[in-house]
Amino acid sequence: MSTRGDFLEQMARSSHERLREALRIQPEAALLGKARGLPPPPPLQANPDGFDLIAELKLRSPAVGQLKSAAAEDIATRVTDYARAGAAAVSVLTEPSRFDGSLQHLERATQALAPLRVPAMRKDFLVDPYQVIEARVAGAGGVLVILRMLSREQVGALLDCARGLGLFVLLEAFDADDIEVMHGVVSESLQRASSAQRVSAPLLAGLNCRDLTTLQIVPERLESLACLLPTNVPRVAESGVVTAEDAGRVARAGYQFALVGSALMQGSDPFGLAAAMLEAGRRGATAAARGGSAAASGHAAMSGPASTSGPASRGRTALKP
Repeated sequence: MSTRGDFLEQMARSSHERLREALRIQPEAALLGKARGLPPPPPLQANPDGFDLIAELKLRSPAVGQLKSAAAEDIATRVTDYARAGAAAVSVLTEPSRFDGSLQHLERATQALAPLRVPAMRKDFLVDPYQVIEARVAGAGGVLVILRMLSREQVGALLDCARGLGLFVLLEAFDADDIEVMHGVVSESLQRASSAQRVSAPLLAGLNCRDLTTLQIVPERLESLACLLPTNVPRVAESGVVTAEDAGRVARAGYQFALVGSALMQGSDPFGLAAAMLEAGRRGATAAARGGSAAASGHAAMSGPASTSGPASRGRTALKP
C-alpha cells in the first residue's frame, strides 16, 4: 500500500476492520454462493451523444460535512430521480465512519433502480474481493477501485472478481503517478477479459481532482491531466463538476462520464441539475468531436443494440472498449 495520503490510509484500515467483521459473520464461500445465484445486474450503457452522468447518493462528505440525514433521506426517490433525469448509473457510498453510508443504502437503491434498468455502483474503500461480492449480493452492477491504496496484486484480484460477477469497475486515480499505474492495469485487464466480458463488465478510467491532503477539490486538474488518461476505455471526471457549465467543460476535455455527488445532494432540484448537466455535457462532447478532440475516442468503439427497457436508457448502447 502506498504511504501517500493519510486519509486513504485511515480508510483502508477501517475497511480491513469491516472486512474482518463481515468474514466472522459469513464466510466468503457462502457469500459467493449467494452472488452466483442472482440474475445479472443491469448493464452500464452509454448514450451515443458521448456524455453520461454517474449520479451519487452521499449523505456526508469529509470535506463539506453533513449533506443529508440518513433518517430523513428518501433513498428510493432520490436514485429514481437521478435515473429518470438520464443518469447512466448511480454511485452509492457504503462507507460508514466518514460518509454515513451502509450496504443497506445500496440494497435500497438497487431495488428502486431495478425497474429502470440502471445499475448502482458501490463506492467504498475496497481492499478485498469479499467486498466486491458483498456489492453484488446487495444488487450492485459496479464497484469503485482506488489504485493508490492498493498493490497491483490487490487491484488484479478485485478486477478478476468483478469481471467474474459481471460488474463494471471504475478505476480511480488522483495524479499523474496513479495514471501511469492505471495504464498497466487497464492493459492487463483488457488482455485477461473476453470480448463478452468487456461489454458485460467494462472498465472505466476515473480521475478524482480532490487533493488528499486538504480534501479540497482542484477542478483544473481534470483538464490538465485529461491527456494522460487511457483512451481505450471511457474516462470519468470525478469531483469538481458542480454546474452544468462544468459538465460541458469536462466533456470538451475528453471525459465521457462525470461522477457528481455533493452538488446533487446539496441542490434543491437534483432531477433538474442532473438533466442540465447531461444536456451541457452532450453539447460539449459534440463540440469536441467536431473539433477533433479526444473526447470521441472513448465512445468510438461502443456498439450493441440500444436498450429501451427504462426511461433513462433509451438510445443507449452497451459499453465496449
